[in-house]
Amino acid sequence: MSARAAAVDSHDVHVTARESAMPTALLGMLLFIASEVMFFGGLFATYFNARASAAGEWGPPAGAHGLDIVLAGVLTVVLVTSSFTMQFGVWAIRRGDIGKLRLWTALTLILGVAFVLGQLYDYSVLGFGIADGVFGTTFYTLTGFHGAHVFGGTVGLTILLARAMRGQFSARNHVAVEAISIYWHFVDVVWIAVFSTIYLLR
Repeated sequence: MSARAAAVDSHDVHVTARESAMPTALLGMLLFIASEVMFFGGLFATYFNARASAAGEWGPPAGAHGLDIVLAGVLTVVLVTSSFTMQFGVWAIRRGDIGKLRLWTALTLILGVAFVLGQLYDYSVLGFGIADGVFGTTFYTLTGFHGAHVFGGTVGLTILLARAMRGQFSARNHVAVEAISIYWHFVDVVWIAVFSTIYLLR
């Protein structure tokens, strides 16, 4: 084999390795999600420990409104739906369809904002605060941190939509879309766990 042929083969190997390697942004997002899994794992452990240690009935303090499972159920449907619209956007840009990416990202953003506003409304009518007993503390800590993550996701979606409007994504260049979608699916799964734990298993 000539030196020229060996150099060409070596170049092909390096190009193939670069193309098959996971993009840094995706790797960073996966590592971030791994840390968030541990963070929320600690919050859930705290909630279950407090519930197991509580004497008497577990729930909102006496005189406060009960948890609105209907509203929480509607918010769950909203967030789960947004996970589907986010994935539709990912599939669209993989096909190079920037128009559909804009559409599905905008719908996901609207649903995300609706969830945050719905949660704020729920807080406003509950009738108890974070300092009202162990249940109040664990309830607001768990749902509040999740809500903060959803808000952070809406910020990311806003930036994503702005970039999509400028045509900055294509079938070969959409790592940011994939990264945001992973994060959004994560907050969706966490909310399902929160809803099941606080509203269904209590």
